[in-house]
Amino acid sequence: MQGIAIRLQDLRKSFGRTAAVAGVDLEIRDGEFFSMLGPSGSGKTTVLRLVAGFESPDQGRIELAGQEVTGLAPFERDVHTVFQDYALFPHMTVEQNVAYALKIRKVPKAERLARSREALAEVRLAGYGDRRPAQLSGGQRQRVALARALVGRPRVLLLDEPLGALDLKLREQMQSELKAIQREVGITFVFVTHDQEEALTMSDRIAVFDQGRIAQVGTPAEIYERPATPFVASFVGTSNLLDGEVARQVVGAPGTYNIRPEKIRVLKESAEADEPEHATATGTVADVVYLGDATRLLVDLDGGGRLTAVQQNLETSAEDVAAYRGTRVRLQWHRRHAVRLPS
Repeated sequence: MQGIAIRLQDLRKSFGRTAAVAGVDLEIRDGEFFSMLGPSGSGKTTVLRLVAGFESPDQGRIELAGQEVTGLAPFERDVHTVFQDYALFPHMTVEQNVAYALKIRKVPKAERLARSREALAEVRLAGYGDRRPAQLSGGQRQRVALARALVGRPRVLLLDEPLGALDLKLREQMQSELKAIQREVGITFVFVTHDQEEALTMSDRIAVFDQGRIAQVGTPAEIYERPATPFVASFVGTSNLLDGEVARQVVGAPGTYNIRPEKIRVLKESAEADEPEHATATGTVADVVYLGDATRLLVDLDGGGRLTAVQQNLETSAEDVAAYRGTRVRLQWHRRHAVRLPS
């Protein structure tokens, strides 16, 4: 049975009159890549700092591997934190940076050397030990910071928006590398990000934060396909949220519903539903956004409201899709893709 690496119980933290963390209960399993996702000010980074010991909770309990650590100093917890700014020593070589924590702990020199080289190999930087941080790219410096964190073999690695300073292409490359490294070393990674795509791409499970609380915990597929609240639906991916009279007109039943844009097909107005399990609605294309690989269409429905649909540009160009604006269309989706949200 998989053990629990981190357990948080009724965790609370306020700064002045602002409740940054307002009662968080959470369990993170051994060996999983767990992401804490949310907008700025949602409480995710404060929770990470509470786990690391950089902040003290006003209330609640923090356990690491079954041991309460709520009152322990950061160096007394079997965790290590990787920050966005890397915090490498510029006057030291890569190898010296990685081995620094071991030197402070008075690990013998030969062992320091062997362990630092092993950690560099784990992050695909074997042979880079003699270089200085200034001689490395942003992605390589991030991997040095990761090697420095891994060299002490912590039970939990905390990562505070570690890819935020990288450009898009490098960030995407580092996402897959970071996940591969985590699988190889088997350490629990707790990753803080505001980037939904990053969380969906890398995580075994995700906790979505909203105003100091956890709105939902689940796998990427559960979070995306079955959001627990309108906030989760709107924050994770693009959503069509329907309620009130619009929901009755479009879905045929009262309540609040979410339909993802990529689930909606755009057809000619004269088209009929393919199967009984498909729902349709007619309307006029109000706007078109060309995205390169796809096109986003905003359709004003005859029954009221607006739906956004996304279709792949398999054989179309920017000029082709611009012609959609102002045209009459029929939208079609499978009825199961209109997900009812809890009231």
